Amino acid sequence: MKRRRLPLRPDQQPQPGQLLLICAAGALIVAGIAHTAVTGLADPPIAVGFGALIAAGELARLMMPGNREVAPVSTAAALGYALLLDVGGRQVQHPALQVVAVMAVGMIAGALPHVAVGRPPRLDAMARRLLSGSLLAFAYRPLAEPLHRIARDDGNWWPALGVMAALVVAMLAVDTVIAAMLRVEQVATAFGVAVRDEIRMAVPLGAAVGSSGILLALASHSMGMTALPAFAAPLLVTQVAFRKYAGIRATYLQTVRALSRVTEVGGYVEPGHSRRVSQLAVAVGRELGMSEPQLLELEYAALMHDIGQLSLRDPIPGGATVLVDPAQARRIAELGAEVIKQTGVLHNVAEIVRRQCDSRAEAPPMASRIIKAANAYDDLVSGSTDRDRAAAALERLRLASATEYDPQVVEALARVVERMVPITPRI
Repeated sequence: MKRRRLPLRPDQQPQPGQLLLICAAGALIVAGIAHTAVTGLADPPIAVGFGALIAAGELARLMMPGNREVAPVSTAAALGYALLLDVGGRQVQHPALQVVAVMAVGMIAGALPHVAVGRPPRLDAMARRLLSGSLLAFAYRPLAEPLHRIARDDGNWWPALGVMAALVVAMLAVDTVIAAMLRVEQVATAFGVAVRDEIRMAVPLGAAVGSSGILLALASHSMGMTALPAFAAPLLVTQVAFRKYAGIRATYLQTVRALSRVTEVGGYVEPGHSRRVSQLAVAVGRELGMSEPQLLELEYAALMHDIGQLSLRDPIPGGATVLVDPAQARRIAELGAEVIKQTGVLHNVAEIVRRQCDSRAEAPPMASRIIKAANAYDDLVSGSTDRDRAAAALERLRLASATEYDPQVVEALARVVERMVPITPRI
């Protein structure tokens, strides 16, 4: 019977949490459009203007590190429309369901060109943006009338600003939790780690977008519809900077992957060894709760962990450094670290590679311990999915964990391997 091997990287099939989120967004879209069709569109020029900006923002969406799809301009426009009190001194009174309808139509319109050229948006990312904006609209629109009355009669906009800021912060908190829950499901990481990563990676951009939405809503009071292009321009500049940053990171990873294949092309290691060790190491790192920046360094180091073998006059049979004496393995690691240091930017990665052959007594970094175990496992099984071979390799690592391998890392490795190849647990 053919054994099924599960991929270490998150697959592209929707997970239950994603499907639930998409279904919730779909129900909101149906409710919003149906309500607007029955009651009519309040303030059509304003709705069309904000809807057009939302569509333009979706058209300019980008992919951030960690496979995060964002659309800052679209989100800021949606928040601005949800928080709107008046435009040019004239009060607007659109209900929350109309906000949902305008957001949905704008997002769909902005996504259609991407679909036409074969770059469909991620439905779960769009659903998150729609759900976050909808929650804000349902919380704020009932308060819009009394807040506008206070601002109009007393000339005091501080209560409106305070309520807007508080609700945007609450919305960002809810969005962070939802994103973390989806992250847990997609990449099998701990919830606390996922929350920490979302706070580090997504909240700064979310805070900038939320502030822009508030300013857009307030500026519309005196600037009218000209506030839309005036506040969209700075966000577009910021988005260009984020796009360049994401492009640089992608280029780094592509370069490292290409460099890691030199040892395979030269016949120093088996084909696919570096890739397998990298995938296995990242999966173990997630199992142990490492953060995204740590996982990125771990991935770089795992891809290049054997690059020091290029200095050998005679290749090691099969490239299996687990079979050589510790002194030679350490020399290979140090030579590889020197090569990586020449990049001038991957000093932490070079240190991880250098210390991958240290013994447990020397307390190497966690990433180094993970690479050492992942490399030894792949050297022993050579990419095989045979259960007996995998079980024998894990047992050998467990026996050596007293002196050579971290027991915590070995057990995390065993859990990851058991998801790849079902192995009968030890009695």
